[in-house]
Parts: sequence; C-alpha cells; structure tokens
Amino acid sequence: MEVERRHRLELTERQKLLLEGVQKVESFTDAQIDLETNMGFLILSGDDLHITQLNLDEGMLVVEGLFSGIQYSETAKGGRQRAKGFLNRILK
Repeated sequence: MEVERRHRLELTERQKLLLEGVQKVESFTDAQIDLETNMGFLILSGDDLHITQLNLDEGMLVVEGLFSGIQYSETAKGGRQRAKGFLNRILK
C-alpha cells in the first residue's frame, strides 16, 4: 500500500521556496518550473529560477529566484490528467 506524502510549500521573501510532496519535475527554465505533486500539478513562475536541491525519494525541492506566481492545476500543461488513486498508477 502506498503512503501519501506530506505536502508543504514554504516561500520566504519571494526568493526561496521549499516544497515537500514533489513526485516529478516535468520541465524547467529560468522563468518557469512545471512539476507534479501529491496535491496536483504545480507551475512556479518568476525570474532567474534555479533548482538548488531536489530529492524525489523524499519528495523535496528547493528553488531560488524571484517568484511571481504559484499555480495549482488538476491537469498538466499538455492536458494530461493527474492519476487518481493506486489502481490508476498500476495501470499506466
């Protein structure tokens, strides 16, 4: 049985973001980072964004830069729906 990880987002002075619950980094540039979390897809936008720490085993991500937006979505940028539940993950 899969245990859901904790989800936490902490932004300090719009310049450093700590995120727990990361499952996959879909894409990243210095202006936008698209990722999948245990609470949906997440789009981080800003200027001079760079990933300083990433540990997918623990689901942790640290990003530095100047943040201008944080947006959650139930679908990825390409329209792919987030898998719901354990059976959907097995049947992918």
